Amino acid sequence: MNCSAVCFDVGNTLLRPYPGVAQVCHQVLSDMGHSCELTEVETMMPLVDAHYEDAYSRDDTFWADETATVEIWTGMYSMLGHRLGLGADSELFAQKVFDEFGQEQSWEPFEDVLPALQRLASRGVRMAIISNWDSRLEGLLLDMGLTHYFETVISSAAVGLRKPDPRIFELACDRLGVASHEVAHVGDHHYADVVGASSAGLRPVLIDRTDAHRTQFRITTLDCLEAHLGWSG
Repeated sequence: MNCSAVCFDVGNTLLRPYPGVAQVCHQVLSDMGHSCELTEVETMMPLVDAHYEDAYSRDDTFWADETATVEIWTGMYSMLGHRLGLGADSELFAQKVFDEFGQEQSWEPFEDVLPALQRLASRGVRMAIISNWDSRLEGLLLDMGLTHYFETVISSAAVGLRKPDPRIFELACDRLGVASHEVAHVGDHHYADVVGASSAGLRPVLIDRTDAHRTQFRITTLDCLEAHLGWSG
C-alpha cells in the first residue's frame, strides 16, 4: 500500500504528561495548600488508571461528547482527591487538575516526535490528527507550536465521533482530500487506533513504545516509521 498521508493519535503517541500525572496532581495539591508526599500520590496512580479503564470498557462513547468527557476526567480525579483525604475539596482539586492538562506546560512531545514530523514534512507527506480528546486539543497543539505540521486536527469531542468509529477516520480523509487506502494512521491503542483505522480502510501502525506487543504492523519508535511504510532515503 502506497501512502501519501499520515494521521496521528496524540496521547502516548505524540505527547506524554509532563513531568507526569502524579507530579501534576501533587503540584495542584501543593498550590491548594494540602500537604502530601509525592510518593503517596504515585501509589494511587494504579487506582486512577483502573477508574478510567473501567469507564472506557463499559462505554467508550463518552469520548464523542464534550460534557461526558469532562465528567469522566473530573470524576477520575475527584476519586483520587477523596482517596487522598481531601473531602469537600476533591471536586475543586479535580477541576484544577483537568485545567492543568489543558495547558502546554503539562505535556511534552516524545523525543522522536519533532524529528519525525520534520522528516515527513520535508517529504511532502500530508498529516492530520485523529484523537480521542476533549475540544481543547487544537488549542493545546497550537500553544505547543505543533499545529503547522497538520492540515487538520480532529478531536473526538469536537466532532461528536470517537475512535474506533470508522467515520472519524473517514472525516480525516475527507478533510485531507485523499482516499483511505492512501493513508496510514499511527496510534498506541489497538482497539481505538488499529481496529478503527482498519475498519475505515487506512493502514494501521501501532506505536508500541513499551515493546509490549507482537504484531506485523507495530513500531517501537517513530524513527522507524518511514522504513515501516516502505519509504527509502
